[in-house]
Amino acid sequence: MELCHPLPPFTAGTAAEKVRMAENAWNSRDPLRVSLVYSPQTYWRNRNEEVRGREEVVQFLTRKWRKEMDYRLIKQLWAWTDNKIAVRFAYEWHDEAGNWFRSYGNENWEFNEQGLMVKRFACINDLPISTGERLFFWSGTQRPADHPELDSLGL
Repeated sequence: MELCHPLPPFTAGTAAEKVRMAENAWNSRDPLRVSLVYSPQTYWRNRNEEVRGREEVVQFLTRKWRKEMDYRLIKQLWAWTDNKIAVRFAYEWHDEAGNWFRSYGNENWEFNEQGLMVKRFACINDLPISTGERLFFWSGTQRPADHPELDSLGL
């Protein structure tokens, strides 16, 4: 049986830990790594697309990160219950032509007893930004601990 700590029921601390772990995984831009925190039968609604199961998660993320280059994401805990977490997020990326965007959104997550995500619902809006409006600067695949959170950035 796969376990993905922290496990529900969540507290404020374990929910925040789960959110940061998800942020770090997504910032790795490694579709296989990211897929392992989802149940084999996971269901996503992402924008106008439905994703079912880990293999589709890998395919979806592979397509996503081919389009969304130099992707950098910040997630922030919004609310939680025993096995559900609500998150708000923003990420910056550019397309092949070098046009920059900041994408904003909310996610609702539901977890099983093993701590694997069984449902993910994401609503996302894209805002074109100039290079000078970018706010997410770090090297590597993980946001440093001293990098500001969304609230501190006025997002």
